[in-house]
Amino acid sequence: MSTFKAPKGTYDLLPPDSATYLAVREAISAPLKRAGYGYVETPGFEQVELFSRGVGESTDIVTKEMYTLTTRGGDQLALRPEGTASVLRAALEANLHKAGNLPVKLWYSGSYYRYERPQAGRYRHFSQVGAEAIGAEDPALDAELIILAVDAYRSLGLKNFRLLLNSLGDKECRPAYRAALQDFLRGLDLDEDTRRRIDINPLRVLDDKREAVQKQLVGAPMLRDHLCEACKEYHEQVRELLTAAGVAFEDDPKLVRGLDYYTRTTFEFVHDGLGSQSAVGGGGRYDGLSEMIGGPALPSVGWALGVDRTVLALKAEGIELELPAATQVFAVPLGEEARRVLFGTVTELRRAGVATDFAFGGKGLKNAMKSANRSGARFALVAGERDLAEGVVQLKDLESGEQKAVALATVVSEVLSAQG
Repeated sequence: MSTFKAPKGTYDLLPPDSATYLAVREAISAPLKRAGYGYVETPGFEQVELFSRGVGESTDIVTKEMYTLTTRGGDQLALRPEGTASVLRAALEANLHKAGNLPVKLWYSGSYYRYERPQAGRYRHFSQVGAEAIGAEDPALDAELIILAVDAYRSLGLKNFRLLLNSLGDKECRPAYRAALQDFLRGLDLDEDTRRRIDINPLRVLDDKREAVQKQLVGAPMLRDHLCEACKEYHEQVRELLTAAGVAFEDDPKLVRGLDYYTRTTFEFVHDGLGSQSAVGGGGRYDGLSEMIGGPALPSVGWALGVDRTVLALKAEGIELELPAATQVFAVPLGEEARRVLFGTVTELRRAGVATDFAFGGKGLKNAMKSANRSGARFALVAGERDLAEGVVQLKDLESGEQKAVALATVVSEVLSAQG
């Protein structure tokens, strides 16, 4: 037993379960690739200010959940708690917005870190696939991203997810709503931390999950009643485009999401089979974030979908993904000459695109065949001295038990044919 264990609130991904996670990442990213999104990868840590400015000083993420560290040189860094601020920083630093082809469309996949109370579906280290469309204000772009996420979930076979949709307005109409909400909230019986939030970002109080707070929010002014005509029209276009694409949604006037940078369109995907941690992904428009972190005005929209939560959603619906076998052929050599010859054949098969493994460690026939069966391979290639003298190997179908001699020179074509 090792002296060390994975840190609390984290997990290791190991075969065979890791194959499901890889398949989920591939399924989420596939629609993005078809829609012109290019892959971006950013460092696992950034300057603390990037998140405190962009995500928001009053958010739980910044005040309670960030892992921060001080380097030997005195720099204040934070493990990234989310992806958008990092991706936007990278795009600005590389001047992608100046290449003349807006929006800049990027997708990413990686691990993120938040110091939270661990529970099912909530980890301190978690995996997301995300997408950002930077530099264009267009309801069709908001709709595109939402549709791509829906298509990704559908491609995995998920059915019991719901799309919640709201508009948070913009700098024209939100100030009046903010003042009305602050007046309402100041009349409630709230703890000191929540009262402080009223002054900094009152919309975040609507996002409070505590039942005692939610009960008091009945009758709170709703942003939808304060939207300016431009925001109303924008939101209506998003709704119409989604409906035309066959995407069902639920209007949720209290949907805020946990980050300060959102404007206008905001959305969340929830799955009813996951209990309290029901959100499997979400995002929205963030037209002012670029300016918050020192860039030019670049209206943008994006989302992040949780890989961990999506895997839990698949389990909740009893969906088992059809994954290709990790091993299709397992080679079993009997004797030193067979080891040399079959090892060469294994390399040929792999180069021909056949997933092939080998009985390493000089196992006897019985143990080697046990390994072949455990590998999940469809075929075993067995060869001894007599087989080699005749220029053949034995190709055994591990499902039917049928076995036939195959000329050594035609093994690759025979296996490809047998698979077909």
